[in-house]
Amino acid sequence: MTGALDGIRVLDLSRVLAGPWATQILGDLGAEVIKVERPGAGDDTRAWGPPSAELGGEQFSAYYLTCNRNKQSIAIDMALPEGSALIRRMAREADILVENFKTGDLARYGLDYDSLRAINPRLIYCSVTGFGQTGPYAGRGGYDFLVQGMGGLMSVTGKSADDPVKVGLPVIDIFTGLYATIAIQAALHHRERSGEGQYIDCALLDTSVAILANQGMNWLIGGVTPRPMGNSHPNVVPYRAFATADGHVIVAVGNDKQFVALCRVLGRADLAGHPDYLTNELRNRNRATLEPELEREISGWNSPDLLAAMEAARVPGGPINRIPEVFADPQVQARGMVVPVATPAGQDTPQVRFPPIMTASPATIRRAPPALGADGSAILRGLGLDDTEIQRLSATGAISLPEPNQGRK
Repeated sequence: MTGALDGIRVLDLSRVLAGPWATQILGDLGAEVIKVERPGAGDDTRAWGPPSAELGGEQFSAYYLTCNRNKQSIAIDMALPEGSALIRRMAREADILVENFKTGDLARYGLDYDSLRAINPRLIYCSVTGFGQTGPYAGRGGYDFLVQGMGGLMSVTGKSADDPVKVGLPVIDIFTGLYATIAIQAALHHRERSGEGQYIDCALLDTSVAILANQGMNWLIGGVTPRPMGNSHPNVVPYRAFATADGHVIVAVGNDKQFVALCRVLGRADLAGHPDYLTNELRNRNRATLEPELEREISGWNSPDLLAAMEAARVPGGPINRIPEVFADPQVQARGMVVPVATPAGQDTPQVRFPPIMTASPATIRRAPPALGADGSAILRGLGLDDTEIQRLSATGAISLPEPNQGRK
């Protein structure tokens, strides 16, 4: 079975995470992805170790390995006329281009959307920036941490407004990559009907505002400024972590029936029938009196015993796993979330698979993350260049080719 995007060619000019996350998803779904990198250095994240793994004699940082599988790599210096001309030649045959340069930068090399649309009207061109192509911040660089603060996420994360905390993962980059992927696939469907490509403007700040979700709507509708609440939920009670005799558990009661079942597990039927706690609205209003009662009861339980009792009573809950425990979890293992992928050197590198399982056009991992420029010669031959021309381009510095045995046994 082939992937849903088999036959689609992606030209990936992006670096770090948001753009590469999007192009990796497209690759998982079957697209051919060609990653264009800077000669000598490559994607910034190649140097973002430790930890790193030595594969075929080259160091690969864990960060780079996270978001660059199912891609081919070519090293081109776009600042040289021959380098930018090569990229334009590749764009002529591409279906999708993804880039994350600062607003206006690629126009200097004739690689902006208007220039490439003139030679390929069917091209879907996706720009990922911190603040988008318009507005007073358009010229600024944007980073996940910066935008977590500017976009409100840090104001609702942590225990206190006096000690703002970022989320432990680069969620703005990841969500922007997901939104970019969704938009690109919608643009492919539009092109199938109309024959025309289009420009997609993705901004980290726009994403941050969009994922405020219920917290943003709490302000827009209720005029309530959300505040950090630790592990508590602003709208649902009880829905938080509780201390047990040997650690912590999560209690995630989503409706009144589950609350009654939790009270029975804890031997506190009186709480289930208390007039202050009969509905979620009442529990939310009266959490200051309810939660100390729950804390007292839960603190006497061992975590495994409480979770087993909650599962038997169909009360949602779970442990707070560390990363090693996540990958050792029997459910994670049963779902095959970690897939060993062979490199050209014959070594395996672990990859976390594309999460959805599709029955007719499954996502696949066909290539390990590439060494810098590893596929340059093959890509250029596919464009019709012969070995003499490839060597000439290498001599001018327009391209950089790896050593003959780099990345192989």
